[in-house]
Amino acid sequence: MKMKKGDKVKVLSGKDRGKSGKVLSVSTERGKASVEGINLLHKNMRPKKQGEKGQRIQFPAPLNISNLIWICPKCNQASRVSYKILENGKKSRICKKCKEII
Repeated sequence: MKMKKGDKVKVLSGKDRGKSGKVLSVSTERGKASVEGINLLHKNMRPKKQGEKGQRIQFPAPLNISNLIWICPKCNQASRVSYKILENGKKSRICKKCKEII
């Protein structure tokens, strides 16, 4: 999975096309990611105690990862991600446009 929690991404298709936000969570099994402020849905909550009012909660629903593109923090452009194994044996992510290690 090339996206991680905390990455900045841009939406490629859907009702929020063109918007960008930070990844809140990633589900590798389902291939989906939740993005802050994108694909917001409403959920009506019933009151739990007598005399309490019901609430309408807004939350970000998961999007398919194929509808997102990663934004490089160094060059601030939408780009793909590649991997490279460094001299010390660690695997790191690399921006395809500016060739910087993330």
